[in-house]
Amino acid sequence: MFTHSRRTSLGQLLTCGKQDAFFAFMGNHHQVTTRFITLADVANILNIAPAQVYALVRSGDLPAIKIGVRGQWRVEATELEKYISNQYQRTAEFLKSHPR
Repeated sequence: MFTHSRRTSLGQLLTCGKQDAFFAFMGNHHQVTTRFITLADVANILNIAPAQVYALVRSGDLPAIKIGVRGQWRVEATELEKYISNQYQRTAEFLKSHPR
């Protein structure tokens, strides 16, 4: 599950340019569980453009909800984990059906 420190946000760590920022973030002992993640943070985690994340949400490939009056999108951390696992499975199937 994705978590964040009270001092440093996930987005700050992921955009700082450090290769292991996400893993350092996960190893922090003073964590507060974050259930929902912004599309911008999902984009940083997956290393893709925010527009690509929005397209995944709109297509239904990545489940998300709209929050508040402004309708800001949020992705539940567990749904992001499921999406990533699913992509690993799809990639493995693709590699089996397309050998070198």
